[in-house]
Amino acid sequence: MTAVAPPRPRTQVRRNKPALMGRAPQDTPAGLGTYLLLAVTMLFAAFPLYWMFVIATSNDEALAKLPPAVVPGDQFMTNVDEVFSLQDVYFAASLVNSLIVSTVVTASVLFFCSLAGFAFAKLRFAGRNALMLFVILTLTVPNQLGIVALYIVMGKLGWNGTLLAVIAPGLVTAFGVFYMRQFIVNTVPDELVESARVDGATTMRVYWNIVLPAIRPALAVLGLLTFVATWNDFQWPLITLSGTDYPTSMVAISDLASGNYVIYRRVLAGAFIATVPLLIMLFIGGRQIVRGIMEGAVKS
Repeated sequence: MTAVAPPRPRTQVRRNKPALMGRAPQDTPAGLGTYLLLAVTMLFAAFPLYWMFVIATSNDEALAKLPPAVVPGDQFMTNVDEVFSLQDVYFAASLVNSLIVSTVVTASVLFFCSLAGFAFAKLRFAGRNALMLFVILTLTVPNQLGIVALYIVMGKLGWNGTLLAVIAPGLVTAFGVFYMRQFIVNTVPDELVESARVDGATTMRVYWNIVLPAIRPALAVLGLLTFVATWNDFQWPLITLSGTDYPTSMVAISDLASGNYVIYRRVLAGAFIATVPLLIMLFIGGRQIVRGIMEGAVKS
């Protein structure tokens, strides 16, 4: 009877640099240098927002200090009351107007862009590639070139000076159509669409019951980008809404900064208040947004 050799103890294999380079990023542990670099980057990115809050909570003397003040003061509510009490700024109404415009535009972009992206990705019709190329080419045209024509068109419709003039041009975007088309191509298999058609599903049923559930991460990404871009839009709302009783938040902030003497604590207090809804959205939907970006990157 032969003796069985005892099992060799498992030795930890030292991972060299070439081996780590071949591993997936999620399987490679981060080192101390990575965390330090991320911490420094985060501090640089967050410092302007923090300093805006510091000035919004301080008095007029905080801007004159050298070095600048970095500790929040106790005048935040006083500055906020001054911002909301100004009669010619309509700051409270501007926040409501921005919320209405951003919500309507975001809902419209998600619906129409996903529907158009589904058509370009899965339907066969004459001129499909030419139309998609035209949509992509519109991304190369600066928005500033169409301001005059857009103002004339809105004037003909009688919408200048109203929220409709801000909502209508953003109901669908070329970027949204292109992004939805690419995500649907990589996410929804043709066989799934064909099997649904064999079962008698109509085109809208395929879109509603198959495509939409599969592209929820992409919808979250596009929704956040659209909401933030619409909320922060300044040029066109300033042209069509300036001097009216229906300003958006960015127009109201520009009104706070107008005049011969600018009170920066008021301006930054208003800017901080206008930034809070965006921070809340990012906090609530951040995980879904990262998931959507990562899924799109992996599948493409």
